Amino acid sequence: MRIDCLTLFPDMIRAVLEESIIGRAIKAGILDIHYINIRDFAQNKHNRVDDAPYGGGMGMVMQPEPIYRAFQSVLESAEDKPKVIYMSPQGSVFSQDKAKELAKEEHLVLLCGHYEGVDERILEEIVDEELSIGDYVLTGGEIPAMTVIDAVARMIPGVLPAEDAYSEESLYNGLLEYPQYTRPPEFLGREVPEILLSGHHENIKKWRREESIRRTCLKRPDLLQDADLTDKEKEFAELCIKENV
Repeated sequence: MRIDCLTLFPDMIRAVLEESIIGRAIKAGILDIHYINIRDFAQNKHNRVDDAPYGGGMGMVMQPEPIYRAFQSVLESAEDKPKVIYMSPQGSVFSQDKAKELAKEEHLVLLCGHYEGVDERILEEIVDEELSIGDYVLTGGEIPAMTVIDAVARMIPGVLPAEDAYSEESLYNGLLEYPQYTRPPEFLGREVPEILLSGHHENIKKWRREESIRRTCLKRPDLLQDADLTDKEKEFAELCIKENV
């Protein structure tokens, strides 16, 4: 997958994405991530990319021309038209399902706004979708863009060692993940559940599924409405909810 980030702060994104799992995927050639500095496409003496808003008001607005030229530079080396996403608090809220959907794309372009946002005309001209990572406002779109890239990238084959590395995690299948334990077997008087030491894989699988449902009932009961549960598991969930009330 190719991902292009249109941003005023490419080093901010690069510093995060080129570490750990995503960084290894980049080095392995599984991910092809480009950091496009919008300021490089300003055609003025001071590389200015913003101006005061028409109609007055606080703050500055990113101008459309530098963004458009930056986007055109991406298209010059693109095989097909990419999907363009603008990171915005006005967008639909990003979710695990959206991460799965975007992971099927061959090429993504993420536009990171700053200041009071970007000129509306650039959104009308190049943007396919607006995404938000939550109902709050940040200083810019870089952190949201990194969040989306991280969540999407780990869905791509080869980024994680196996599908189980992400398919059993919280939210992937509509439930929260079961509790995890590692050595030592006892810590501050708390012992690892005996079943996890039994070596009986079917029993362990059943226990993890039940604990996943139980934890969802306790922490995020709102997720149960869309979770894929059998009739027996629904009864178990109802019992868990009653016990927690």
